[in-house]
Amino acid sequence: MNSTIAELNKRFKAALVAAFGAELADVDPMLVASSNPKFGDVQANVAMSLTKRLGLAPRAIAEQLIQQLDLSPYCESPTVAGPGFINLRLTREYLEAQLQQMHQDERLAVPLAKQPQRTIVDFSSPNIAKEMHVGHLRSTIIGDSIARILEFLGHDVLRLNHVGDWGTQFGMLITHLRESYPDALTTANALALGDLTTFYKQAKQRFDTDEDFQVRSRQEVVALQSGNADTLKAWQLLCDQSRLAFQEIYDLLDVRIQERGESFYNPLLSSVVEDLAQAELLVEDQGAKVVFLEGFTNKEGKPLPLIIQKTGGGYNYATTDLAAIRYRTQQDQAERVIYITDAGQANHFAQVFQVAARAGWIPAHVELEHVPFGVVQGEDGKKFKTRSGETVRLKDLLEEAIARAYADLDARLIAENRSEPEEFKTQVATAVGIGAVKYADLSQNRTSNYIFSYDKMLALQGNTAPYMLYAYVRVQGISRKGSIDFANLGADRAILVQDEMERTLAVALLQFDEVLNTVAVDLYPNRLCQYLFELSQTFNQFYDRCPVLQAEEPLRTSRLMLCDLTARTLKQGLTLLGISTVERM
Repeated sequence: MNSTIAELNKRFKAALVAAFGAELADVDPMLVASSNPKFGDVQANVAMSLTKRLGLAPRAIAEQLIQQLDLSPYCESPTVAGPGFINLRLTREYLEAQLQQMHQDERLAVPLAKQPQRTIVDFSSPNIAKEMHVGHLRSTIIGDSIARILEFLGHDVLRLNHVGDWGTQFGMLITHLRESYPDALTTANALALGDLTTFYKQAKQRFDTDEDFQVRSRQEVVALQSGNADTLKAWQLLCDQSRLAFQEIYDLLDVRIQERGESFYNPLLSSVVEDLAQAELLVEDQGAKVVFLEGFTNKEGKPLPLIIQKTGGGYNYATTDLAAIRYRTQQDQAERVIYITDAGQANHFAQVFQVAARAGWIPAHVELEHVPFGVVQGEDGKKFKTRSGETVRLKDLLEEAIARAYADLDARLIAENRSEPEEFKTQVATAVGIGAVKYADLSQNRTSNYIFSYDKMLALQGNTAPYMLYAYVRVQGISRKGSIDFANLGADRAILVQDEMERTLAVALLQFDEVLNTVAVDLYPNRLCQYLFELSQTFNQFYDRCPVLQAEEPLRTSRLMLCDLTARTLKQGLTLLGISTVERM
């Protein structure tokens, strides 16, 4: 549909010039998909925007404009509605040709980007020696989906995990490791994965209550920063153990990501300070080296400082992020860098981006984008916690979703008097459980908070993953019932658009590429979710109204091709959300 809209844009611009003169050559025709099929498939709203400029009523503008419009072979004759909306209805022949092309293409006629970008997606970012919790859910799921969509469109994507693997907290962690788990330093896997959270809490409690422990911890920080071999070995052990726990989650979520933690940028931090000083941006303030920000002020109205180097000579998150920007734009040659974190970090990134820009470290062709998201809430509207008030471990959350999906499936099998092997039940429960968690998150506007509810996300009705998976399974059921091989319906068979419901489904299918390109620009995966939900609804209406297996030829094969095209679009769309499909439920 993108290419169609682009061509219609050209035709409208030519008509604007023909009707009102060359000075309107750059006017946007304002073409959008119609919200209601009875008003056509595409709507042009340009007439309303020209009223003041032309001194005419919008309807008069619209009527003059359509006199100059040549929309063949794309559309039927345009009509004017209301105050001046121009409604366009795609021709049946054009729809059939586009569907045929889409059906024959493995990529569903979604073109690759004409100018692919080297893109970095920075997401997930857990902390070493802490287990991943519900707070990491959104960054991981949203980041993976955005990366998948950009990759599918042909962009060169580098997925980076900016893990918290450096900092003063490692002093207390290494000290506690040496004193409480000495075997861990000499014996492989002596520190069990499940002990990470407990281990961190124990170290923090000792640090908060034991002054001698604090002194020893600070000594370990110095040893770590100076490269002491024994201290580095302890640090590496903590990192390795944490990675095993992280990878278990990533495998369950089917997420690929390359680790490049904070420690990677350590050798580059001193040059950040030196170069900011050379750019005359760095100021000493109360012993610290800072850059005073433009547009950020304190209560007294004075500019806020961004601390680059602390009083004691240590570095801040901002220093690491500035070093990362330089490395990513220079060594990685990134043209677009996308940071996916909670909305609470919006100011931090705005400040870091500002300093990088003022230092001249962001080339003109490079985009830095912070993609913020809201928090996950419990059904009480507060931050999602366990009953005891603890942060929910991500592993526990995912396993609970699978267990509930398994119980739902078991109950349904009993009700339907069906028997299925254990392997089938486990596979379906995992796909539905994990898919439900992902879809419940991705289907929300990412900037909003959302309420986490197992019951709602696992429901078979409504805008949920199970509803979408069921629509896909329904098509596979048609294949089994009619012994149909969708891959061999015949290359010479044609898709026919005769019934109005076939037409509605056709228009919906052809919007797939447009939706993906929109998400690639604005980075809101919920747009893809909404599209897939509406496509599922449209298909179910089509299936209820239009006989498929009972239809006469050539209508039977045509409708089978529409079914297949819907299933392939649903599967591709769900795959781009990181959700696996199943053939039966």
